[in-house]
Amino acid sequence: MKTRNILMAAGLVTLLNACNKDLLEIPPLSKVTPENYLTEESQLAAYAIKQYEGLPIFGYFDGDAHTDVAARRVYDAKYTPGQWRVAQTGGAWSFTSIFQCNYFLETVLPRLAAGKITGSEAGIKHYIGEIYYLRAWAYFDKLQGLGDFPIIKTTLTDDKKLLTEASKRMPQNEVARFILSDLDSAILLMGNTAPSGGKNRLSKLCAQLLKSRVALYEGTFLKYFKGTAYVPNGPEWPGKTKDYNASYQFPSGSIDGEIDFFLTEAMNAAKAVADAVPLVNNTMAARAETSNEDFAVASEANPYCRMFSSTDLSGFSEVLLWRDYDLGLGVSNGIPNTIQAAHGWGLTRGYVDRFLMANGLPIYAPGSGYAGDDSIQLVRENRDGRLWLFLAQPGQINILKPSPLGTHATPVVTYPDILNLIGNHDNVTGYMSRKGNVYDGAQLGNGRGDVGSISLRGTEAYFNYMEASYEKTGTVDGTAKTYWEAIRKRAGVDIDFLKTIAATDLSKEAANDWGVYSAGVMVDKTLYNIRRERSCELMGEGLRYMDLRRWRALDRMSAEPYHVEGFKLWGPIKNWYKASTLTYSIGDRSTVSDPALSPYLRIYQKTPTVLAFTGYRWTMAHYFSPIAMQHFLITSDNNDVTTSPIYQNPGWPVEANKPALGF
Repeated sequence: MKTRNILMAAGLVTLLNACNKDLLEIPPLSKVTPENYLTEESQLAAYAIKQYEGLPIFGYFDGDAHTDVAARRVYDAKYTPGQWRVAQTGGAWSFTSIFQCNYFLETVLPRLAAGKITGSEAGIKHYIGEIYYLRAWAYFDKLQGLGDFPIIKTTLTDDKKLLTEASKRMPQNEVARFILSDLDSAILLMGNTAPSGGKNRLSKLCAQLLKSRVALYEGTFLKYFKGTAYVPNGPEWPGKTKDYNASYQFPSGSIDGEIDFFLTEAMNAAKAVADAVPLVNNTMAARAETSNEDFAVASEANPYCRMFSSTDLSGFSEVLLWRDYDLGLGVSNGIPNTIQAAHGWGLTRGYVDRFLMANGLPIYAPGSGYAGDDSIQLVRENRDGRLWLFLAQPGQINILKPSPLGTHATPVVTYPDILNLIGNHDNVTGYMSRKGNVYDGAQLGNGRGDVGSISLRGTEAYFNYMEASYEKTGTVDGTAKTYWEAIRKRAGVDIDFLKTIAATDLSKEAANDWGVYSAGVMVDKTLYNIRRERSCELMGEGLRYMDLRRWRALDRMSAEPYHVEGFKLWGPIKNWYKASTLTYSIGDRSTVSDPALSPYLRIYQKTPTVLAFTGYRWTMAHYFSPIAMQHFLITSDNNDVTTSPIYQNPGWPVEANKPALGF
């Protein structure tokens, strides 16, 4: 589907904007929707496509910022306990998308049963399947942000008693099971491709991939938060404070049974996708190329590189869902321009260092051949092909085809601009990503890009299976071995992952990779390397923070601060810049961090007035978002929040503008 098909739903915008409110304030759609709407296949398709606006895109490949993988110039308040506070209104507790999906289903399903919807049976079923997927997606968003959440399958009348009753929070594993049920419906109803639109619309494979993601999320979350207030029936779980959850029993009999259930579901769904999705070829651009221009020409011709920067992504096997743009219709993006401008973010030292050498050894291992980090050229030398391809190096060619505008094009990658504080046109860490770089200058300029942006990439299923199977069985089975070797071969890394595992020193990896830990304890070397491989392949695709939370990998910052670092500024690299511009230890006039602190550029340790100057910290409460006060008040009697059926998430107060307890 071209983006023009998205515009088919424009007539719904006014109607649906009226629903952009909280559950208790949403007017019944039946009062504003024509009775003859949702009676034919094209209307079902248009309604469903409007809901796509909530799906993620990662064309900018900056989706992992504010983790150990990538950093922005401004720190994230969630890593400075006391700054994130309970809101008075709004927040994650909302039902807009859920309501819109429920309206569709309760309207369309009876009409379908009565034979009152015209169109092809396959098309009608497919678009109903899309809505099941979209409701599952909306609920997955709530699961990650809030954990326990109400399960509402219908639209509700404007009756306070009824709506208050519906606000009861269901245990998070029940929410996850409900999501899997919706995805099973989507899998049953949707075809391998949509009746129209191709990979611009959801498909059965998309539903299977999301099912594997959700099941892996819940299985690992329950495993690593077991014995805490963050899982049902855990000590001090707030659900027990309400009569309706006080006697809750797990469907499988125990939390261990739930963990096993979800990991099994993740394995089965992931395998269905991975076996159906061959990997796109990586020509490595090729390593024999020596000149920067030859490297650029080879990169542009490399299918693996083009998968992230083409205007048409329909032919790439790994791309399951992508968003199309059309300059002729005035539907464009600024992706190419933004990637070349750095966009105020950069890759961290911790991320760059975790990439293996091409021979499969960590950089610190004897015989690895690591050339050091005194220059970016040395950092890239003989490394994992994904780092070699996507870490920008001064002197590389940015553009092969000149821009007709002549002003927005930057033909050559210059030294990282770590000092530019104007707008977002600076490279924060010195390590600049080139994933998604477009070599066509005509794409550059504000609003001139029409490169596609990926929403779902089937490669994730390879990792979902590898991790779920290992978490379940403690072994790398034959299927996981096949997937892992295929990923490493495509990355230009020695496929012998056992050699990597044997050479891994977790104490060295722990210095910069948060994924070494779960619940404050180092995981084993095999599991760590599965996590390492996942993060290296999915660079910038927006899954890292989700992974860190479900692994409970952030606890370590409760005991000791973490300093986000970039490249090794205090070495030969400092000569790229005028000495007078590298100022430090002079208060707010400092431009870089003090070399006495670290030879590496410390992003937030330049001026003492920055709250993150003393390092990133963490508190358990931040694993979930707080629920805003408004929602307690409107479901209570006489504004007595203790009468509300809603309970606050662990560690958060029921009081507006207050931080997590203890800060």
